[in-house]
Amino acid sequence: MNATELRDVLRADLKTALRARDRTSMSALRSALSAIDNAESVPTDARAGAIEDASVGVGTTEATRRELSAADLRGILQQEVDERETAATECDRQAPERAEQLRAEAAVVAAYASNVV
Repeated sequence: MNATELRDVLRADLKTALRARDRTSMSALRSALSAIDNAESVPTDARAGAIEDASVGVGTTEATRRELSAADLRGILQQEVDERETAATECDRQAPERAEQLRAEAAVVAAYASNVV
């Protein structure tokens, strides 16, 4: 599954979660989509400077996005799972409800990470 196919699946499932008002899935899916979008972005050398040095015209600052491999996608989704698991462990004592929520979100994302081939 490539990034476009995964994104389509995530968006379709997000729509379903929105209709069902499933907050856990909504949060996890939005986060996963954002992580993929961020990973595809291209680092820029843009620096603050004078306006007269800025690019002018439509499309002068456009750049093609990176192509992510299946391994990249798995890594991104696994990182999302790991972050939630770590945060849940930290929340166990003082906010057990939040820890449970984070583990549920991790389970949602983990299901997609295991399906990326």
